[in-house]
Parts: sequence; C-alpha cells; structure tokens
Amino acid sequence: MKRFFLFSAVATSLVLASCNTTGNEAEVASANTTESSAGQSAVQDDESAKDVVKVAASSKDHTTLVAAVKQAGLVDALSNAGPFTVFAPTNEAFDKLPKGTVEDLMKPENKEKLQDILQYHVYVGNLSTTLMQDGQTLNEVNGGNITISKGADGKLKINNSATIIASIPAANGIIHVIDAVLLPPSK
Repeated sequence: MKRFFLFSAVATSLVLASCNTTGNEAEVASANTTESSAGQSAVQDDESAKDVVKVAASSKDHTTLVAAVKQAGLVDALSNAGPFTVFAPTNEAFDKLPKGTVEDLMKPENKEKLQDILQYHVYVGNLSTTLMQDGQTLNEVNGGNITISKGADGKLKINNSATIIASIPAANGIIHVIDAVLLPPSK
C-alpha cells in the first residue's frame, strides 16, 4: 500500500510539473526541434564569432566558393564545431580554371565531384601558418594529401600551386585565403 501511495504521489508531482511549463519553455523546446532538423547552419546567432562558412559568406572575394559549398551540401558540415582549417580559393582563383569548369561542377549530376574538390580544401584541425612547416603533409577531409612548402621569400604554398595570401580566424577554425583552386589527384 505504501508503494502504491508513493508511486501515486510521484506520478501526480510529475503531471503537475509538466502542466507548469511556461510558454517560453515550450518555445525553446520547439526551437530546439527546428534547429536540430535544419542543421547547425540554421542556428541564428548574431553575437558569437562567425564560423568558417559565415566568414566566407561575408567576403565579396569568395562568392564562387560559398555558392559551391551550398551546391555541394556542405554548409552544415562546415558550420559544426570543427576545428577546421579551410584553404579558401578566391573568385579569381576559380576564374583561372578552364572555361566552363565551375559551371560544369555546379550541375546536380556532378555533386560528388564538387564535394571531393571542396573537401580537398579542408583539414580537420586548427592549423595557423606559424604551425606550417616546409615539406609538411596534411591529410584532407576527402582522404587526399596536400603538401606545404615555404619559398625563399617566406610565402607558404600548397601543392606548389596555391599561395596563402591571408589568414582569417573563425569560431570553428581558420581560413587561409589562397590564389588557386586545389584539384585532388585522380583516384
């Protein structure tokens, strides 16, 4: 009988507590459901430091890269906690590719190829230029490797083709602006 009474008291307390939920708590629960189904990129936060995607999106020199990241469906992945080191080609870097390459990659049927190329520009970890060494090899998200080289002028190059021209910290890593698109070796 004591167990039944104790069980009834606990059940009644739980029911009363759930009836006491304020409208604000219900809104938070609803917002959490919406955010988790939409992905990290859907979280509205105008106060914290920007993640790598938001930093790139705010740059007029990276509109092609941002459009490609969206087309490849990588916005949520790059909006997560990371840390990520992103080698971010400028619009001019994309313009150096053979005519029609970018347009071809942006077609839905080439999504996997676009993802492979973009993931070749991402290293998991926060690697500032001060930590980069001549001859260093990094394993990129797509499984390919890139090689860092340091010229006599002190400039850092990726795969002897792309020069790091600027570095921008982000909330979930760092962006190294580069002047060429890195193309992964054929698999």
